[in-house]
Amino acid sequence: MFDKILFATSASPASDHAAHVAFDLAKKYDSDMKVFHVYGLPSRGFSTEVKDLRTGEVEEANADYANWVIDEMKNTYDKYLKDSPKCTLDTTAGVPHTEIMRTARKFESDLIVMGAHTREEDVGATRYRNIVGSTMQKVAQKARCPVLIVSRPCTTCFWYFSNIIFCADFSKQADSAFQFALSVSKAIGCKIYLFHCLDLSAMSAGKVLSQEEIEEKIESAKEKIQKRYVSKMGDFDNYEVDVWEGIPYVEIVKYARKNNGDLIIMAHHTREMDPEKALLGSTVEQVVLRASCPVASVNRPDHAEVEAEPEADAA
Repeated sequence: MFDKILFATSASPASDHAAHVAFDLAKKYDSDMKVFHVYGLPSRGFSTEVKDLRTGEVEEANADYANWVIDEMKNTYDKYLKDSPKCTLDTTAGVPHTEIMRTARKFESDLIVMGAHTREEDVGATRYRNIVGSTMQKVAQKARCPVLIVSRPCTTCFWYFSNIIFCADFSKQADSAFQFALSVSKAIGCKIYLFHCLDLSAMSAGKVLSQEEIEEKIESAKEKIQKRYVSKMGDFDNYEVDVWEGIPYVEIVKYARKNNGDLIIMAHHTREMDPEKALLGSTVEQVVLRASCPVASVNRPDHAEVEAEPEADAA
C-alpha cells in the first residue's frame, strides 16, 4: 500500500511511539523505509561546526561524526532493524524541516511518519499550543504526501486496522483528505466513519440556537456529506455518517474514542489559501495532541490515492 515510507525521527525517546508505527507499517506492507535524522544546525559562514539539536553542544560536522550518529541510530532502533531488511538509515546537518522535505522528495515518499514534537513533554500540560513542534508544523505544511503524526502509544495501528475516522469540513483541502481516507479504507478493507462537528460557537455569533435550528443544521450537514463524499465512494459501502455539535477538536477525539478509531484523517487546514503558506489548523493541532491514535494530516492531492495490496495466490 505504501511503497516508500520516510520516518523522520529526533532519535530520542520522544519519537519512540512514531517509530513503533513506522516500522510496523513498513513490515506489514513490505515497504522501503528510510529512517532519517537531522543531527545539528550548521553555524554561519564557512565553519564545519554544528550545534547538536539534542545536546546543544557544538560538534565538528565531519564524516566520523555522521557515522557516529548512524551508529547511535542503529542502537536506538536495533529491535526493529532486525526485522526490517528494506530499511536504511540516513542523517545530515541542516534545518530539520528543510532537510526532511528535501529527503522526502528525493526518496519519493508515499508517507512521512513523525512525532508531534521532539522533546519529552507531558501531553497533559496546559501549554498545548506550544508543545507541537515547529518542525512537524512546517513538514505538514509543505509535504506533498500525507504526514502521519504520532504523539501517543498506538497498540493496533495498521496491523489490526479496522476503523478510520475522516473529519469532514467541506473544504477543498478536505477533499484530498477524503480521497486518502477512502483509498486506505479500500486497500485495507476497513470501515470509514465520515464525521462532521458543527462548531456552534463559530456559526451563531453569540446567538443561542434553538434545538430545532441545531437539528436542521445537523440534517443539512448530513446531506452535504452524502453529496460531497458518499457520492464519490462508488460501490464501497462499509461506512457510517455522523454529525455532532460542539467544540470540533473535543468532539472529534470523543467520537474516535467511541468508535475505537485506529486513525484520524484530517485536512491540514480549512482555509482557501496556498498550502505552503497555511499553518496547521488549530483543530488538527489539538486533535494530534489529544487523540489516542495517530492522526494523518493531508495537505495536497499528491499521493492521496494508495493502491490495494494484491491478493495472495491460492495455495
